[in-house]
Amino acid sequence: MTTQETTKKPKKRYPSDVEDDEWRFVAPYLTMMTLDAIQRKYDLREVFNALRYLVKTGAPWRYLPNNFPPWWVVYQQTQRWLKAGCFEDMVDDLRELLRVALGKKAQPTVAIYDGQTLQSTPESGDRAGFDGHKMKNGSKIHVAVDSLGNLLALLVTAANEQERDQVAELSAQVQDVTGDTGDSVKLAWVDQGYTGADAADAAKEHGIELEVIKLPNAKRGFVLLPRRWVVERTLAWKSRFRRLVRDYERLPETVAGLHFVAFACLMLARLLACHTTSS
Repeated sequence: MTTQETTKKPKKRYPSDVEDDEWRFVAPYLTMMTLDAIQRKYDLREVFNALRYLVKTGAPWRYLPNNFPPWWVVYQQTQRWLKAGCFEDMVDDLRELLRVALGKKAQPTVAIYDGQTLQSTPESGDRAGFDGHKMKNGSKIHVAVDSLGNLLALLVTAANEQERDQVAELSAQVQDVTGDTGDSVKLAWVDQGYTGADAADAAKEHGIELEVIKLPNAKRGFVLLPRRWVVERTLAWKSRFRRLVRDYERLPETVAGLHFVAFACLMLARLLACHTTSS
């Protein structure tokens, strides 16, 4: 046997691969059975690396590189993680840790709501709607973030659904994730798409007051809205994950779940950066 045959070629690493410190944090959330279980054929860390690669690069499931586990293994495990709410739990804990690391209270008292329309694709076309304002056919992502831009809640609807109609569900989710008392957030900043008594009443039912941040009367060109720019920055952060730029999924639950995957990656990197700076 030649030296070349006996030497194992090292696995090619991608920029999206999880680092050791990151894996130590996320592994407890993703391990649904022991790492050495007899049913486990593929390394769980490599499955997670494949998911991160897909969300970051926008590759289709079937086009995952061959040095990852088979695409169907990654897809099936991802669906298990999403159904179990693994990434929602991860995002909730990361948000608290980030806030404390930056000198804030663990739970916010203010939220910011916004919506973003994603262009549809053949996979998502059956549930797409037409956004007359954006002149785009697709799905709409409704998000709530805290004052630092960390994700609190997320909904996926057809693009023709109005932001104000999602206030009740979004507010319920916000209060559900911000503490056992269910009344942590008192105020939500929104744009003029949330104007109206119905939206205000829907928020009040969950203990939240909506404050509409209006455009200056003499607007000329792009204007950065006070307070509201935080959620715009958050939406810009997620646009770096190419899988989230368009709606490539057949199921809205997968769209929502992959957004939580991306935010978990973003927030974990920020937390490790905070730790490195403080140490």
